[in-house]
Amino acid sequence: MNLLELAGISVDFETNKGTLSAVKDVSMTVKKGDFISIVGPSGCGKSTLLNVIGGFLPPTEGEILESGSPLTGPGRNRGVVFQKPALYPWLNVVQNVAFGLKLRGMPKNDINSSVKENLERVHLSDFGHMHPYELSGGMQQRVAIARILANDPEILLMDEPFGALDVLTREHLQDELLKIWRETHKTVLLITHSVEEAIYLSTSVYVMSELPGRILKKIDTPFSTDYRDRDSREIKSLPEFVALREEVLSYIWS
Repeated sequence: MNLLELAGISVDFETNKGTLSAVKDVSMTVKKGDFISIVGPSGCGKSTLLNVIGGFLPPTEGEILESGSPLTGPGRNRGVVFQKPALYPWLNVVQNVAFGLKLRGMPKNDINSSVKENLERVHLSDFGHMHPYELSGGMQQRVAIARILANDPEILLMDEPFGALDVLTREHLQDELLKIWRETHKTVLLITHSVEEAIYLSTSVYVMSELPGRILKKIDTPFSTDYRDRDSREIKSLPEFVALREEVLSYIWS
């Protein structure tokens, strides 16, 4: 059974100038353990589609099945990481990561264990006492990822999580995310403007058209699974990587 099935998803918005079709007839399947990236021109409906999958926005047409059952709203099985970390500034790092677990009434020992494990996973064990405003943008995003992982969703929905970061921090967090995916076997759906990022991290890349956003092409990518023993910069300079990047770009620019 597929973890997610999107069938004929369309999203329309009513504006002062009439109906705006943001997403049109999108269908895709997501299997457990997939790392799927969605790329396309700016404003093509990528984030709108992610909001539908997250359960925050109902589709105008179509249906989404989650493990065979209709998806009707947000759920604990889907955790969302936004472009901005959206941390609680009055809480320190440990309290931010523990927040959802406390709401669920998890025993204190289990909360402490989960927080410790996930801060170690994002290399922030020594920063638990600090508040978000004392951290860099990259560190804040790592806290946001740790908070989502602590809640143990099966699916991570990520909307341009590294888009506001400098190049070096972004590349470092790409490698950390890839390591987390390999360790946890989570299913990941990533929205990104970076074709290179999508090809490097994913098992499959979906390319969307300009508005109304449609799926132009699904392209399978081997680099996150078959090139584990190579450095990221070496991978991104390989002729086969460059060729795949140019193929994806050809669909976006066409």
